[in-house]
Amino acid sequence: MSKKKKYPKGVRPRRKAIEIGFPFDGEWCRETIKLPPTPANIKYAERRRGEILMRIGRGVFDYAKEFPDSVRAITLGQTCPTTIADLLNAYIKRTRNALAYSTWVDYKNSINNHLIPAFGDYRVGDLKVSHLRDWIMASVASNKRINNVLTPLRTVMVEALLDELIEFNPFDKLPGLSRMRGTTKTAYEVDPLSPDEVAKVLAVMGPQIQNLFQFAFWSGLRTGELIALQWRDIDWDRGMVRVRKSSTRKKIKAPKTNAGLRDVKLLTPAREALTAQKAHTFLQGECVFMNPRTGEPWLHDGQIRKTAWQPAVRKARIRYRNPYQTRHTYASTLLSAGEDPMWVAQQMGHRDWGVIRSVYGRWIPEARPDAGNKAEALFVVPKDKKEGTEQ
Repeated sequence: MSKKKKYPKGVRPRRKAIEIGFPFDGEWCRETIKLPPTPANIKYAERRRGEILMRIGRGVFDYAKEFPDSVRAITLGQTCPTTIADLLNAYIKRTRNALAYSTWVDYKNSINNHLIPAFGDYRVGDLKVSHLRDWIMASVASNKRINNVLTPLRTVMVEALLDELIEFNPFDKLPGLSRMRGTTKTAYEVDPLSPDEVAKVLAVMGPQIQNLFQFAFWSGLRTGELIALQWRDIDWDRGMVRVRKSSTRKKIKAPKTNAGLRDVKLLTPAREALTAQKAHTFLQGECVFMNPRTGEPWLHDGQIRKTAWQPAVRKARIRYRNPYQTRHTYASTLLSAGEDPMWVAQQMGHRDWGVIRSVYGRWIPEARPDAGNKAEALFVVPKDKKEGTEQ
């Protein structure tokens, strides 16, 4: 007895044609492809079905366009999303597991709070360059922030062009933000603490909080990396901290870039902070830094800022900056001491030293009162000057 021939899922021969089936709008739909059921045509039907499923998943399937002679197409009518809101909602739904959770949340917030209110009611083909330009020019956000917010919209418009839902993508004709708005400064400022300020704020902190921030000032770790740091990540013999994880939105995950995976040298003040912290959390064997009020791991950076950093800054009576400035203080301290910028970039988890050059490329007088002395030492007094001869 011969075995029954198997066909790809949703594909089967129908006399001198091929039938494909797929779920759509809560129903199982069947359509006929008028090709003889040869092995090559069966493969073609499988690929076409896959493309249909992909467009359905992306929310851009046009039944009438795909099967113009189908009775079902007449019944369902034009099912392709017709508004920007439809495309954005379909996009955020299908990317839930494809994007990093923190990225997905950022995109979702951009879609719900900015993009749909501004552009959601426009039909896909009606979005114009002027709509985008007017919104951009009215925004008070930085160019970087605007680009981040527009990312989901830019993505769905590229997809709409590829799916032939629109004849052109308005983003293709949109001038660069710097050209439209000029160079805009972000509200965030790199504002490191001076050595005197570091000493003052550490002096008013309790033991565990002091250990946390002394380590932060002398390791340059991001707040999320400090929260995720475990004792197993400390290589005492090599004098290194293995940064492999970060806490973002209460989730522990790997850093966004390969450069973020790094070994940071344990400078003496950082090592001393870890040694002091051993008495508090080492025997528990997991998180290095924990909330001394609860005895539990820190939940997020906001908890550290509100319960540990802000009270200490007020008590120390120094000018307020956010706790991320500990990282900027680390970078500025190393650079002002003359450390190699390439090495500093590696320690901080940057791909190259471009960020170091653009953000930290200045000396801090409080840290280096002798800045410039090395350059002065290279100055050679002209021979005539030594002899006291005037020119």
